[in-house]
Amino acid sequence: MKRFLIIMTLVAVVSDYLLHPFYPQFFEARFGVTNPEWVGYYFAAICFMVMISFPFWAYISKKIAELHILVYTQCIAGILALCCYYTDSYINFWMISLLMILFKGSYLLVYPYILKITGKKEHSKIIGILSVVVHLGGVLGAVIGGVTVDAIDASYIFLIMALGDFIQMGMTIYLLKSTRYNTSRIVEDKKEITLDQKVIPKGFVLKIGLITLVLYGSGFITRPFFSSYWEYISTYNSKLVSGTIYAIPALVALLVLWWDIKTKKTTSTRIVTPLCIGVLGLWIQGVPIPLVVIIGRVIYGWAVFRAIVRFDVLLFEFSTPDTYAIDYSKVHFFQNLGVLISSFLVGILVERYGLEIPFSIAWIGFGLTLILFVTFFKTKFKRLILKAT
Repeated sequence: MKRFLIIMTLVAVVSDYLLHPFYPQFFEARFGVTNPEWVGYYFAAICFMVMISFPFWAYISKKIAELHILVYTQCIAGILALCCYYTDSYINFWMISLLMILFKGSYLLVYPYILKITGKKEHSKIIGILSVVVHLGGVLGAVIGGVTVDAIDASYIFLIMALGDFIQMGMTIYLLKSTRYNTSRIVEDKKEITLDQKVIPKGFVLKIGLITLVLYGSGFITRPFFSSYWEYISTYNSKLVSGTIYAIPALVALLVLWWDIKTKKTTSTRIVTPLCIGVLGLWIQGVPIPLVVIIGRVIYGWAVFRAIVRFDVLLFEFSTPDTYAIDYSKVHFFQNLGVLISSFLVGILVERYGLEIPFSIAWIGFGLTLILFVTFFKTKFKRLILKAT
C-alpha cells in the first residue's frame, strides 16, 4: 500500500508544480499582467491558502479518515481546475484558483498517513523517498509545464491539473474499496517512543517550525523568477530548457537517494554541513553566467535535499503516530509562512534590484537557518543529534 500511496503523492505533486516556473509568463500571456509584484502577491496568496488548508484538513482527519477526505476534496479540486481553464476574468481566476488550492492541499495528509502505517525504523528511508518524490514531481511538472507552454498554451495546464486530481480521486476510491489493503492499520513503536521521551525538548514543534520557516522561505525566494533570470542570462528562450534548469535540484535529489539506496546509506545526516554547502550553492547561482548557475543548482540541490530530509526525520522521531498529522501540519504552517513572506518580498525586490537579488537574500537566509539550528539544538537536542548522526 505504501508504494501505491507514494505513486499517488507523485501524481499530486506533478499536478501541483505544472505552472510554478511559469507564472510570470502565464499572467502576461493570459491576462496581460506584467508587473512582477503581482506575481509575488499571487504566490503569497497560494502560500496562505496552503497554510490554512493543511492544518484544517489535519483537524478534520481526527474525525474522518484521511483517505475518505481525499475522495471528495480531489474531486472538487479537479472541477475547480476546469473552471480555471474556462475563465477569462483575472479576478475570477484568483478566486477560483485559490479555492482550488484549498482543496488540493488535502493531499498533504498522505505524507503523515504513510508514516503512520510505517515503523519508526523505516521513517528515515520513507522520508527520503517522499522528499525525492516531491523533487521528482517538481521535475516532471516543470518539464510537462514547459512543453505545454511552448507547444500549446499555458491554459491547457489546468486541464492536466484536473486530470491529476481525478486520477488521485480514483486511486483513493480503489484503495478504500480493495480487499488487498488494510487502510486502518497503524504502526506504533512504543519502545522507541518511550526512549525518545527522555530527550524530547519542550516546544520541539515550534523550534523546528521556526528554523524551517527561514529555510523554506530562503529556498523559495529564488523560484518565482528563476526561469526569467535564466532566460535573461542565457541565449536560450525555450520554456522547456528553463524548466529543465529550474528542476536541476530535484534531479540531484533523485540521484542522491539512488546512491543512498545503492550503498545502503541512511538518509539521516548532519544538518550543519548541508546548510553551509547550501550557502555556497545559492551564492554561486547569483553569478550571471549560465555554466556557473548550473553548477550552483547542482550544489544547492544536494544541500537542500539533505537538510529538508533531516529536519523531517527529527520531527517524526519526536512525534507519535496519533499526532503525526497535527504536528506536521503545524511545522508545515511555519514553512509556508516562510514561503508567504518570501512571496510578498520577491516581486518588490526584483522590481527594485533586479533578477539577481533573490539569490543574495537566499544565501543569507541559509546562514540564519544555520545560526538558529545551532542555537536551538546545541544543548537540548545534543544527545539525540549525536545518536542520529
